[in-house]
Amino acid sequence: MQFLLIAFDGTDEGALERRMEARPSHFENVATLKERKEFLLGGAIVDDDGKMIGSMIVYEFPDRNALDECLKTEPYVVSGTWKKIEIRPFRLAKIEP
Repeated sequence: MQFLLIAFDGTDEGALERRMEARPSHFENVATLKERKEFLLGGAIVDDDGKMIGSMIVYEFPDRNALDECLKTEPYVVSGTWKKIEIRPFRLAKIEP
């Protein structure tokens, strides 16, 4: 089952610093999830000036509980980088050329 995660960072003065500190661990985690085919695609949400303010990720897990378990060790969750998280079931379009 696929899930769309949209997460926004805090807006406090230390928000970008928290993100940058957790970013290497976040990328390591994503690489592992990608190998297991649990991370399908994602990237940073940016403001009009190109500053990172959040993330968007499409995951593939058997169910929501499995995703929730995974998020317990997600560096952006553990570090408090993501302050507002929305998760919805999702279906990635398969478009044939």
